[in-house]
Amino acid sequence: MSPIVLGILVVVVIGALGAAFMPSFAGSGRADKRIKAMSGVGAGRRSGTTAPSRDARRRSVEEVVKDQAGVTKKKKSRIPLQLKLYQAGMQIKKGAFIRNSVILGAVAFVLLFVFGLAPLYAGVFALAIAYLLPNWYIGRRRKKYQKKFLEELPNAVEAIVRGVKTGLPLNDCIRLVAKEGKEPVRSEFARVIDAQSMGTSMEDAVGLIYERLPISEVNFFVVVISVQQKSGGNLSEALSNLARVLRDRKKMAAKVKAMSSEAKASALIIGSLPFIVAALVSVVTPNYLEPLFTTTPGYISLAVATIMMSMGAFIMNKMVQFDY
Repeated sequence: MSPIVLGILVVVVIGALGAAFMPSFAGSGRADKRIKAMSGVGAGRRSGTTAPSRDARRRSVEEVVKDQAGVTKKKKSRIPLQLKLYQAGMQIKKGAFIRNSVILGAVAFVLLFVFGLAPLYAGVFALAIAYLLPNWYIGRRRKKYQKKFLEELPNAVEAIVRGVKTGLPLNDCIRLVAKEGKEPVRSEFARVIDAQSMGTSMEDAVGLIYERLPISEVNFFVVVISVQQKSGGNLSEALSNLARVLRDRKKMAAKVKAMSSEAKASALIIGSLPFIVAALVSVVTPNYLEPLFTTTPGYISLAVATIMMSMGAFIMNKMVQFDY
């Protein structure tokens, strides 16, 4: 295999590994602050002038929020493979997924070996492909599933609000969404009904949605239902406010996406420039970059450049990701 092609493969694999693992070391600070803020709701209020019933209600709300904050922290830990598949809406079992990944790695090894790559390098690249490509696919499926759910969640919440205002119990309202809603909201609410039919409480049954879709909007919905189940209150008003918040967050997400599109395009162009320049130079002057892949100083320079490019790609990725 050409040294240039080998070098490009090395850069791609190292960059992919960096993209796969480095984001897990960042991004949790803001979420932890949110959890602390949520768990401290009402802590600064004066209790001397409040009625006992109001204090009891406030304590009940604080308990619900703290419990849900604990669940959120648990969700931040490493997610098992089977739960990842479950969250992606995939029906495949963990064993079958691992088997397919091994087959993919074996096919990649054979192809790389046939094209002239040494067995050691072919094995390394095959392992990287067998691990990174399936996990990338799961992540993509998870995001797509969550996006479809968020598009329909405000409509489902508003349907529940209309049902509650007409006098229907919450169970019947959720059952109505499970029958007439759009996917994937219909399937998720149907699981809530199934769990309730087996004796699960409403609070725990709704929490199953968050287990499958660990996102902020679902967490809001679970907290509202849990607070109402424990301390009572005007459910229709709370859900109406929640529906408005969900729609506002949806508008905010679209606005952020539009405003950040230019920055993302710039980051993509800047990140791809070294590869484009190397390819053009290889076409115009094939031997110009050969020392980079055939000499010890070239190997060192390539390794340093790869590390620095991976760090730059990670930083640019963080710069164009907006938390809202």
